[in-house]
Amino acid sequence: MRIRPPAVAGTFYEAEPGRLRRQVESCFAAGDAPAARREVVAAVVPHAGLMYSGAVAASVYATVEIPRRMILLGPNHTGRGHTAAIESSGAWHTPLGDVPIDEDLAAALKSAAPMLEEDHRAHDREHSLEVQLPLLQAMREDFSFVPICLSVPTLARCEEIGRAIASVVLASEDPIAIFASSDFNHYESQQITLRKDLEAIEPILALDSEALWRTVRDGDISMCGSIPTTTMLAAAKGLGATSGDLLRHATSGDVSGDYNSVVGYAAILIS
Repeated sequence: MRIRPPAVAGTFYEAEPGRLRRQVESCFAAGDAPAARREVVAAVVPHAGLMYSGAVAASVYATVEIPRRMILLGPNHTGRGHTAAIESSGAWHTPLGDVPIDEDLAAALKSAAPMLEEDHRAHDREHSLEVQLPLLQAMREDFSFVPICLSVPTLARCEEIGRAIASVVLASEDPIAIFASSDFNHYESQQITLRKDLEAIEPILALDSEALWRTVRDGDISMCGSIPTTTMLAAAKGLGATSGDLLRHATSGDVSGDYNSVVGYAAILIS
C-alpha cells in the first residue's frame, strides 16, 4: 500500500505531533463554536499555512457535521501531473497519523468521470489538500477521503467533473461531503484584495459556477482554487444545493500586520 508522506510538514504546519496538536487546537480556539453542527453539501476552505489561514479553515470544520467519507478538491500549484489527477488507493500520512483513501468512492468517481486520471505526481508536492488533514483529524478519527487535484483549462470540463461527482454522491448510501480548497486574491493591498475577494465570493454564494469562472478571469483575481471551486459548485447544484453562507473572511495581514501585500481567505458553506 502506497503511503504518501507529508510534503509541507514543518513549513505549512508543525511537524512534531504534540506541537501540531497544539497548533490545530489554537486554530479551533480562534473562533466561536456553534451550538449545533450543520449538515452541508459542500464548502470552500483555505489552504495557506495554518498560522495564517488555519482559523478560517477551522471555522468550517467546527461548524459542519463532518461525515465519514469526503471528496477533497484542490488546485495544482506545482504544474506536475495530469490536469484532473486522482489517487484511489493507499493513505496519506501526517504527523497525527495515516488517513486512508476511500478506494470504493475513488473507483466510483473514476467510473463516472473517465477524465479523472490516476496520477500521484500532481499530489506528491501539492499542499492544498494536505493542510486540511490535520484539522480534519482533530474532528474525527474514522474518516476516509478521495483527493482530486485539478488544473483543467475549461469551464465545460469543470462542470463535467462536477456533474459526475454529484452522480456518485447521489448514488451513495452514506453521506459524502465535498470540500474545495482555495485561497482568494494574492499579493495585493488589503483594500484591493478585500474588493476582489468579495467579487469572487458573490457568485459562489449564488452557486453560479459560470459567473465565478468569468469573474475570476475578467477581474484578474488570483484565486488559486477557482477551478476546484467551480467544479464543486457544479456538483453542489447537481445535488440540489440552493444557498451559500459566508462564515468568515480574513487576510494574511490580519496575522502578519502587513496590509500592503496580503492573501485572502474565506470559509463558505454550501447547503
